[in-house]
Amino acid sequence: AMRGRAVITNTSPTTPYRSSGRPEVMFIMERLIDLAARRHGFDRLELRRKNLVRAAAMPHRNSMGVVYDSGDYQAALDRAVALADWTGFESRRAEARRRGRYRGIGVANYIELNTGFSRERAHITVRPEGRVDLVLGTLSSGQGHATSFAQLLVEWLGVELSQVQLITGDTDVTVVGGGAHSARALRLAAIVMAKASDQIVEKGRRIAARLLEAAEADIEFAGPRFRVKGTDRSVDLFEAARAETLDGLSDETMPQPSFPYGSAVCEVEVDPETGVVELVRYTTVDDCGRAVNPMILHGQTHGGIAQGVGQALWEACAYDRDSGQLLSATMMDYALPRADMLPAFTTEISEVPSTSHPLGLRGGGEGGTTPALGAVVNAIVDALAELGVEHIEMPVTSERVWEAMRAARAVRGA
Repeated sequence: AMRGRAVITNTSPTTPYRSSGRPEVMFIMERLIDLAARRHGFDRLELRRKNLVRAAAMPHRNSMGVVYDSGDYQAALDRAVALADWTGFESRRAEARRRGRYRGIGVANYIELNTGFSRERAHITVRPEGRVDLVLGTLSSGQGHATSFAQLLVEWLGVELSQVQLITGDTDVTVVGGGAHSARALRLAAIVMAKASDQIVEKGRRIAARLLEAAEADIEFAGPRFRVKGTDRSVDLFEAARAETLDGLSDETMPQPSFPYGSAVCEVEVDPETGVVELVRYTTVDDCGRAVNPMILHGQTHGGIAQGVGQALWEACAYDRDSGQLLSATMMDYALPRADMLPAFTTEISEVPSTSHPLGLRGGGEGGTTPALGAVVNAIVDALAELGVEHIEMPVTSERVWEAMRAARAVRGA
């Protein structure tokens, strides 16, 4: 069982971070599942499969009244397990024992509820000189907005990627900016961008009809050109913009959440002499509904995994017991993971369109972090299961691992 207690403190042990609050919740759930499986003789994977909502049962209303719109949770788990070669793990465990190390494997599923600030605004202007300006108030902090947002306009308007200019952070022209949080940026921006693009096409069709001296009903758009049906007579977006202002504006409030989901599998090795944990393999499958830019999405996942692994193994807010002074306030003292502490990740994208989003999108920025805590700690406990270790608190430092092994051996020796 899990019991929680709310405490007011000015020495907080954690603070809102990537996937704020969700990794901790999923950690508790996934640890309880592993503990239940171990104590009652269930297979860890089968216990999870028995409790997954089936794709055919979607949409599904959970016990809290929240409706999951769509998803294939079992497919994500099965794919992650296959990519991680779960069935071949015992041979890797045996090989590690011959080298004097304990090896373990852990799995964690996750589902998120992403909301965030519900309002977003897009103003798109086609410039006569051959440029498309996209004004959005949501700033990027490494999510690649300038590329992924532009890709959608390339798809909808038929312009070149180099012709799209994203304008953010200019308070003279940006009225609303919802922010890049809760995996909302592209999810909400895409809706207002799509509506503004539709306005441009409709307005451009009227301008083209006038320029080409044709009925508006006879004008078809195949980006970036407006053409009179059945003829070779046409004008492009920029020619239309030279004749008349060509823009579109959409300002929407969209409270509907999205439900990204996925599965992660982690393998670790533990040095029995020092308690040092080495992450040796890490695999994830994440469903974002639709991947606009897979490379950016994989990068988001890689960064998220590193952040989740860091929280599981090293990171902590340390305070002086007497003064309350924060001791880990600088990068010199705070234990962040380094590149040489992490293996190459295996990440795969699943695309089951979200039925609650007009473009099928779910959030995609937090999936790497959310299951990482559970997957990592489950793997460590699995590695030490033969000693009788059932749980180790985060961060699972080498000291805590060493103490857990010593305590388990003492119990067995007694």
